Amino acid sequence: MGTSAAGAASAASTPAPDALLREIAEYVVDYRLRDTASLDAARLSLFDTLACAIEALGQPACRRLLGPIVPGTVVPNGARLPGTTHVLDPAKATFDLGCMIRWLDYNDACSGALTIHPSDAWAGVLMLGDYLSRGRAVAGAEPLRMSDMLDAGIRVYEIQGALCAHNDFRAHGIDQPLLARVAVAAVATGMLGGSADQVMNAVSNAFVETTLLAIRHAPNIGSRKNWATAQASEAGVRLAMMAMQGEDGYPWILSAKALGFHDSRFGGDALRLDGALGEGVIGRCMFKLVPAGMHGQTAGECAFVLHPRVVSRVDEIEHIALHCHRSLARIMDKPGALRNSADRDHCVQYIVAVGLLHGRIGPDDYSDAFAAADPRIDGLRARMTLREDPRYTDGFFDPARRSSANAVEVFFRDGTTSGRVEREYPLGHPRRRGEALPALRDKFEHAMRGTPAPRREQLLALRDDPDALDRMPVHEFIDGLADPWRAC
Repeated sequence: MGTSAAGAASAASTPAPDALLREIAEYVVDYRLRDTASLDAARLSLFDTLACAIEALGQPACRRLLGPIVPGTVVPNGARLPGTTHVLDPAKATFDLGCMIRWLDYNDACSGALTIHPSDAWAGVLMLGDYLSRGRAVAGAEPLRMSDMLDAGIRVYEIQGALCAHNDFRAHGIDQPLLARVAVAAVATGMLGGSADQVMNAVSNAFVETTLLAIRHAPNIGSRKNWATAQASEAGVRLAMMAMQGEDGYPWILSAKALGFHDSRFGGDALRLDGALGEGVIGRCMFKLVPAGMHGQTAGECAFVLHPRVVSRVDEIEHIALHCHRSLARIMDKPGALRNSADRDHCVQYIVAVGLLHGRIGPDDYSDAFAAADPRIDGLRARMTLREDPRYTDGFFDPARRSSANAVEVFFRDGTTSGRVEREYPLGHPRRRGEALPALRDKFEHAMRGTPAPRREQLLALRDDPDALDRMPVHEFIDGLADPWRAC
C-alpha cells in the first residue's frame, strides 16, 4: 500500500511533457492536409530543390563528400542518390543529398526571426522515402507514392517555418541546422509509422545538440555552412530510426531548470510556434533565381538591370551606393578579403560587382580562379558603401510582407549617375510567383542538361503533370534521377 501510494504521489508530481514537443508530435500523427495550394507549392519546391542538388554535382568539393563512408559498402534495397550511382543507407544518403541541395546556396528560403532554408529537409524525406518504398516493393507490398513525399515535405517546411518565425536563434548564436534536425526527426518518425510518443522521443533528442552560428561568419566561414544542415538532417533520420527501436526521449529537454534548452541555450525564454501547425509555410517561401544568399537576391537583380548602363563605363565609376535592409547588412556586408566561395556567395558587394560587370552571376563565378582572373571585382567592391533603409527593414520583418528590398545606384566621376534601381521583392517571392514560373522551369531544365534526353524529357513531363507525379512510386521517381553516366 505504501509503495503504491508513493508511486501515485510521484506520478502526480511529474509534470506533463513539454507542450511544444507534444504539439509537434500530434501534428505529425494527426494532422491531415486540406489545401491543394500547399500541394502545388510542394511540387514546385521539390523540383526546384532537385535542380539545386543536381547542379551542385558540378562542384568537386561537393562530390568528394558523397558515397559510402567505407568504400564498397553494399546496402540491400538502399536509397539511390540522385545524379550518381551511389546506393546508400538512408541516413548517409540524407547527408549526401543534403550536401548537394545546400552546396550552391541556391535553394529556397523562409524569413522570420531567423532566415532558414527549409528545402534542406527534403533530403531526409526523399532518401528515407526511397529506402522504405524499395523495401515495400521487394516485399510485395504497396510502395510509397510521391504524394506521400509531398505530404511529408509540407510538414518539414511547416515545423521549421513555425519555429523560425518568432524565435531569435541568431541572438543566441544558434544556427539553422537545429530546425532541420527537429523537423526531419519528427516527420521521419511519422513516415516510419511512429506513434505520437515515438515522434516526441525523436524530437526531444533532436533538441539536445545545437550548431554554432560562427561557421557562417568571418573569420571562421568555410564549406561547413554547406553541409551543416545535411548533417542535421542525417541525424534526424537516425534519431527517428532509433525512436522506432525503442530509444528513450527526454520529455522535459526544453523546460528543465538551468540545464534544459530554454535556460542553457535560449536565455531563459521559452520557444514558441507561429500559431497552430498547418500547411501554410511552404507556400510562403522564396525561391532563388540567383545562386547567392537570400538577402542579396534583389541586390543581384538590381545589378543585372544596371549592367548595360555601366559595363562600358566601369573605369569612370567613382562610387556605388547600396541601400539595404538590416538583415542583409548584418549577414552579407563583407568588405576586405574574401577567403573562399562560401565567403563570396554571402558577400553582397561581390554579388553586385559581378552583376554589374557581367549581367549575371552563376555557381562558378564564386571560385578562386574566377575571382582572381578579374581584379575589377575587388576594385568595384572597394568603391561601395552600404546603408540601411528603415523602410526596407520594416518590410523584411513585417509578417504580412516579408519583402527583401535592396537598391543600387552607380555614381560616375563626371557627376552623372546610373539612376537608382530598386527591387522590393525578389523574383522568387510569392508575390512574383507567376513571373517566376518560367524561370523555375528553366532552372530545372538547365540542371538536368547532362541527363540522357529520354530521361530528361520524362522528368520534365512529370514536373508538368501533377496527377502522374503524385501516383508514381517513390523508388521509380528516384530511379529516374539516378545517372550512371556521371563520374560520381
